[in-house]
Amino acid sequence: MAHPKHKISKQRRNKRRTHDNAIAPTVVKCSNCGAPVQFHRVCPECGYYRGKLAIEKQVEKK
Repeated sequence: MAHPKHKISKQRRNKRRTHDNAIAPTVVKCSNCGAPVQFHRVCPECGYYRGKLAIEKQVEKK
């Protein structure tokens, strides 16, 4: 098993890990109904994507 010959400082370690952070997803308004939608995804409320009907949503009857 390999062992390090020299101590890696906190600063050097942290410089290496700067790109490992999580980013928040981009949220935009649906052009059809105005609901918040994640970018490049079909709207879960109305089923539209880029102005066209992508998924036929069924209405629940109570």
